[in-house]
Amino acid sequence: MTDHVHLAIDLGRTVCVADFAKRIKQASSVWLKEQSREHHRFEWQAGYGAFSVGQSQLPKLIEYIDNQEEHHRKVGFREEYLRLL
Repeated sequence: MTDHVHLAIDLGRTVCVADFAKRIKQASSVWLKEQSREHHRFEWQAGYGAFSVGQSQLPKLIEYIDNQEEHHRKVGFREEYLRLL
């Protein structure tokens, strides 16, 4: 998506979500800027959202992520996020 990213990850119980988000943002920013000068001004937003799901919900989550482009044609990210809140 052009304005957000969904990740399905399995964090160990000793991994802090904030530390993980910081590390993934840093690493992906560096990588993106190395790909092209076109992205030299790229920055992530300050915040992030993190949600947990049960093991039984994982297949549905992965399907959602795989089909998010189609999904967001019908429901915008902002609208969906506000519904979650």
